Order: sequence, then C-alpha cells, then structure tokens
Amino acid sequence: MEPRESWAALAAGGVAGVFVDLILFPLDTVKTRLQSPQGFRKAGGFRGIYAGVPSTAIGSFPNAAAFFITYENVKSVLHHGSASYLTPATHMVAASLGEVVACLIRVPSEVVKQRAQVSPSSSTLQILSRTLYHEGIQGLYRGYKSTVLREIPFSLVQFPLWESLKDLWSWKQGHVVDSWQSAVCGAFAGGFAAAVTTPLDVAKTRIMLAKAGSSNASGNVLAALGGIWRTQGLSGLFAGVVPRMAAISLGGFIFLGTYEKTRQLLL
Repeated sequence: MEPRESWAALAAGGVAGVFVDLILFPLDTVKTRLQSPQGFRKAGGFRGIYAGVPSTAIGSFPNAAAFFITYENVKSVLHHGSASYLTPATHMVAASLGEVVACLIRVPSEVVKQRAQVSPSSSTLQILSRTLYHEGIQGLYRGYKSTVLREIPFSLVQFPLWESLKDLWSWKQGHVVDSWQSAVCGAFAGGFAAAVTTPLDVAKTRIMLAKAGSSNASGNVLAALGGIWRTQGLSGLFAGVVPRMAAISLGGFIFLGTYEKTRQLLL
C-alpha cells in the first residue's frame, strides 16, 4: 500500500469516526442505560444524555484511524496473489486485525464513557480519576477481551457484507458505487451485524460497569452471558437492541459513507 493511501485511510477513518460518534452519542447513551444492571431509570433515564461525550470526542479519531489504516494495509497485503473466492476471508481477517489494534484505544475511552453515561452527576474527569485511583491502568482496560470478542464477530459480519453489497451494486450499474451508495450498503451491513451481536454487547457493558471485585469484573464473557440469561432471559440478552440497531445502521451510513468520500477526496 502506498504511503499516500495509508495516510488517506488514516485521515478518512479518523474523520468518519468523529462524525458518527458525536452525532449518534444520545442513542448510545440510551442503549448503555438500557443494558446497565441498575436499569434504565436509575442509570439516568433521558437525563444528561451527553454524559461522557468528552471521552468519545478524544478517543474517536485515533480509534477509527487505527482501525482503517490496519484494515486497508492488511487487505492490500492479503489481496496480492489471492483468488477471488478468498476475498470475503481477506476482508474478515483485515477487519479482525483492525479491531484488535483499534480496541487498544477504544476500550479506555469506552470504559470512561459508559461509566459517565450511567452516572450523569459525575464528570468525565472525575470518572477517569476514580477509575485510576481504585483500579489503576488495568481498570481502563476492563472489558478489553469482551470488547474484542464483540467487535470481531461484528466486523466478520459487517465488512464482508459491506464489501459484497458494494461489489454487487457496482456490477448491477456497471461502474464503481458512489459514496452515498457505499453509505447505504454500510447502513444495511451495520444494522444486521448489530442485531446478531447484541448479546455480546450487553455482556461487554455489564463487565465494564461491574463493581470492582464482583463476578462480572473478572471479564468472563460466558459467565456474564449466563448470568444475564438466568436473571432476565432472552429479553436481557437483547436489551437495547433497537437503539443499537438504529445507531449502528445510521452510524454505518455516516461512518462508511464519510470514510469513502473523504478517502476519495484525499487520493
């Protein structure tokens, strides 16, 4: 991959990440509060809907940039000499590696954001200070494993589906899709991936919000899923699925559309 293409992927990914995270932040807050163990009302209801937004504002650009520069570079390397039928597998591997790298930045931002979302009376700085004081740096990485285990299946569904829909649309119309068409494909792919991975998202939220020393704080995803199933059943596993699908469908439209458009402008 040429250096110019790498820089374009980095910048386009960062811009897209900031756009989508800030625009859809209220929906994300509602989803987090629906998934929190204390319930929607006690977690803040519709009050302080932008609680935790500074953490997102700081983390969005480097997080999305890290994902896309990894995704595009791995995709470029794996495409050389590979057969066309291996293309979906190439996209899966590239997206998975992109998520592993991006989560190194995303998880600390997500921990602070989600704790602020369910404690709207506390500022982002207070949440950060409290986490570092009581749990140290490892507290900021609470839920790293569960986040990766959520993001990889999500990306395994979203990105091959997005790329396939773009290829199909391009073939149907006889030329490469426009950025708005890429955005439509991203909305569909994101919404579908969001629906099927919601239980993993609920488990990740419970782990990040768990009190230090509790069973969920250990980060065991299967144990968290089992606990949710026993106490709340299927509805608990899919808590927040509607705002999650809405946010990620709209987010896929904005994120992937903005990414394509910005990358085209930079190349």
